[in-house]
Amino acid sequence: MRLIFIADVFGRPGRQAVARLLPLLRERHAPDLVVANAENSAGGAGFTRDTSEELLGAGADLLTGGNHSWDNRDGAAYLATAERALRPDNFPPAASGRGTASLPLPGGRELLVINLQGRVYLPAIDCPFRHADAVLAEWGGRGPVFVDFHAEATSEKIALARHLDGRVTAVIGTHTHVQTADARILPGGTAFMTDAGMTGPHGGVIGITAETALHRFLEGTPRRFEVCRDGIRLQGALLDFDADSGRALALEPIDLPLED
Repeated sequence: MRLIFIADVFGRPGRQAVARLLPLLRERHAPDLVVANAENSAGGAGFTRDTSEELLGAGADLLTGGNHSWDNRDGAAYLATAERALRPDNFPPAASGRGTASLPLPGGRELLVINLQGRVYLPAIDCPFRHADAVLAEWGGRGPVFVDFHAEATSEKIALARHLDGRVTAVIGTHTHVQTADARILPGGTAFMTDAGMTGPHGGVIGITAETALHRFLEGTPRRFEVCRDGIRLQGALLDFDADSGRALALEPIDLPLED
């Protein structure tokens, strides 16, 4: 089986990259599934029903989220009823939306997707380690498991991957918008990458214009950020795995410029 994961889709430039490049990736790699993190897809903060349906219409099978999932009022309402959009599962149960979904695979198998969020330098929510254990116990090994771990600290991401090694197919990190050069298969057969990067404009500072970021660093006063428009790229990961054993077979980073 083959899965394409598209890293944090940032604003209109990110959605443009998905619309134009995902069909090419589907033609080139023939994935069975496509999962995309969409928590920044609406203006760089949150998502809406329209931006979500735009990404799903472009070829994504499922959307995951993160700490910005509820930034947009429309997106928060959409999460309450969405069947193909997730938010981190370890938020309190009262938070709108859900954090897991099972996707059909050829041959009658299913892939469980778990969206989790870290706690280091992020809000104090339920422990992602214990929460993952509980979800896996309920899943009962019925098929492969893919984890989008939305976290700030590299140490927390690596630690969760080690904790789940051999019990899930892949742990792919999101949130920092900077792709890491450590895609690998851990000893137990779990694919891991600290951060899959960002799909969107790389000409500024993690998606926003350099001027906006510099103002905050140099003056220390708030300013509404502006989405950058330059250096648009699609980043993510290409995962091959065995549907029967759930073991990862290969993991490669994806990094494509829109202009090519």
